[in-house]
Amino acid sequence: MNGKLCAVMLSLLPLQQVRPECPLRVQPPVAAPASCGTAATIEGRFVPFRYGHFDTWVVRHIKESAVIGGNQKTLYEIGPSMTLEGNTPYTNQGGSPWATSNVLARVSGITKTNNSVYRDTHGKGYCVKMTTHIEQVKVLGVVNIRVLAAGSIFLGDMKEPITGTKDAEKAVNWGVPFKDRPKALRYDYRVALSGEPNRVKQTGFGSKQTVSGRDKAITVLYLQKRTEDAKGQITAKRVGTCVVTYGQSTKGWVEGATYEILYGDIRNHPGYDATHMGLRTCDYARNSKGQSVPVCETGWASPTETPTHLILQFSSSHGGAYVGSPGNTFWVDNAGLVY
Repeated sequence: MNGKLCAVMLSLLPLQQVRPECPLRVQPPVAAPASCGTAATIEGRFVPFRYGHFDTWVVRHIKESAVIGGNQKTLYEIGPSMTLEGNTPYTNQGGSPWATSNVLARVSGITKTNNSVYRDTHGKGYCVKMTTHIEQVKVLGVVNIRVLAAGSIFLGDMKEPITGTKDAEKAVNWGVPFKDRPKALRYDYRVALSGEPNRVKQTGFGSKQTVSGRDKAITVLYLQKRTEDAKGQITAKRVGTCVVTYGQSTKGWVEGATYEILYGDIRNHPGYDATHMGLRTCDYARNSKGQSVPVCETGWASPTETPTHLILQFSSSHGGAYVGSPGNTFWVDNAGLVY
């Protein structure tokens, strides 16, 4: 039974925070662009993402399998105001471009959910609340498996139900079509970190491990120019980059935080961090044939290039799958781009 439960738990986590173990492609650096990852004063026209005010939500009511307690769970998705009853696989509703780490898994006949993204209040409306927590499975009231899960939202979609641990990351479709060149990313945020000096790694197998360093909330934005070959394989050039990490709690909300998007090769910028800003090869997207394939970034685009796709993710932890500090919480509201 424990092996089956491990499969159920691990299948819930195809979407974790940005993975530092993602392989990077190394190229010689070029001249440094402008600043990245710090708040900036940038004037321009603000255009919110669709449903980026986070004032309307899809509420899902799902019943987990009796063998693990038969609990009734409420999962939140970003989209139009509606309620969905029953264990039905979710697809983005109302043209919403957003997906979350809240996911339904059905493995070996067992139905289980992960819930790490919530609707919360901000001002007179709602916002997104993402939390890092320990997801657990109980059989007959006894805890058998514990897995660390971070809260995350991203532009794209998730194919449900997750049916196993093999290639579970292929369920995530990273990014949306996008052909503009915005100057900056803007949103309201609030951060409450756990305060722990180190993180933990808890995979469901073996004992809990300590990972040195404080946990951080993180925002990543990548603009890509993708190309698909005749076989359906996708490669991309990195057009624009904006990565922000939050290593301290805030005193309430920070309204209208604005972060410059850097174009072209940013490797000689003083704030460059290859772990999160370098070229990536571990993300998946659906090609024109409907197949999930890796998106392999092969180089840096010209600073004047126009993208084809936008990747954007907010996450309550930054250390990769199964790594973080329970209690880390990241709120986001009123997200959009500045032109």
